[in-house]
Amino acid sequence: MNDKLVFLGLLYFVQGIPYGLQSSLLPLYLRGAGHSLTRIGFTKILYFPWVLKVLWAPLVDRVGTKRRWLVATVCGLALTCLSSAALAPEAHIWGVAGTLLTMNTLASVQDIAVDGAAVGLLKGRGELGLGNTAQVVGYKAGSVFAGGGLLAVIDVAGWSWMFVLLTFVYSGMALFVWGTPVLDHETVRGQQADGTKRGGEAVRPWRIWRKLLAVPGTPWTVLYVLTYKLGEQGAVTMFPLFLLDHHMTARELGFWNGVIAMGFSICGSSLGGLLLAQFSIGALMRRVFVLRTVSMVFQSSLLTVLEPSPLLKGMAVLSMSVQHFLGGLITTLTFTTMMHCTQRAEESIQATHYSFLATLEVLGKLMFGALAGGLVDWFGFQVAFLFFLSLSAGTALHVWTATFTGALREHQLKDQPK
Repeated sequence: MNDKLVFLGLLYFVQGIPYGLQSSLLPLYLRGAGHSLTRIGFTKILYFPWVLKVLWAPLVDRVGTKRRWLVATVCGLALTCLSSAALAPEAHIWGVAGTLLTMNTLASVQDIAVDGAAVGLLKGRGELGLGNTAQVVGYKAGSVFAGGGLLAVIDVAGWSWMFVLLTFVYSGMALFVWGTPVLDHETVRGQQADGTKRGGEAVRPWRIWRKLLAVPGTPWTVLYVLTYKLGEQGAVTMFPLFLLDHHMTARELGFWNGVIAMGFSICGSSLGGLLLAQFSIGALMRRVFVLRTVSMVFQSSLLTVLEPSPLLKGMAVLSMSVQHFLGGLITTLTFTTMMHCTQRAEESIQATHYSFLATLEVLGKLMFGALAGGLVDWFGFQVAFLFFLSLSAGTALHVWTATFTGALREHQLKDQPK
């Protein structure tokens, strides 16, 4: 089991690096350069390849092996970073945007392959919980490495050396994936499947979509992953920019929000995996979603204080830390729910089914994240955060209801493999 966790954790780590670059470094840079919150919000468009990945997920499912796809995409990320080492954001902002777009495209293809490998590798509720913890913690650790750790590299050596460092990171990961024994059984099965597919019928996309939607639990899961992060996403995106305008410097935010708060997020994700081994997912989700709503009430109250003070800074750091901790916990519970739903699908469409759910999860966050800045520009922080709070409360009610009358009923979760 340990080799599976290391394998998944490292792959999700390198997959989280583009997200950290874009979500932590880019907004602070653009805001410091005087750009509006609306324009900063629209940089979420660079995540668009994650929305489209469901279109090429069947290709990853049916052509080649997971090992080949992983090696190819990680090598592509290494080459992208190497070719971008000469860029400086002040003079080549469009070049930096193109680099992030390319990295997101390659990382989205990598995500399909590693998710498909995880679905096949993880067996039983215990492994599902720990495996999804490795997924979320690895991804967020990569985000912290990029959003916090690389900020120090930029301050000392500049953007060029940051991309050189990333080139070595991705190159080392490509060698690791090429030689790991974890995927040895998958390679043989993939080769056998290749022979079967070459002699079979052509893929009919509408049949695949019909199979995806027919998997038990899929309709509820689709609605849930589209909406569960809406209020939280708006708050997590905009609250650091409120602090940048009134209370903290970019360097302070890089540390407190990019490192400390994300560290709490990783702790929350880790705790989620441990709790799943002891308690039902329905009982956990009921309580955690209520706690998240309460934490957003506390965070929203801080928006009424505009005068800088050490007390306000401390309260703001506490608020961000709690919000990220609960967000990490919820993310682990969510991805475990998604993977459990996917394991009910036929093996030939499992990677596509999980990519479908993951795409909708990204789509919900992406669309609202792009609009959150505009809401703040139009209505102000306080009114926008009341809206974020209402969305969070609505999601808590949706989950609470599902644990008693819908897809998260306790007796359904008892049927999970153990």
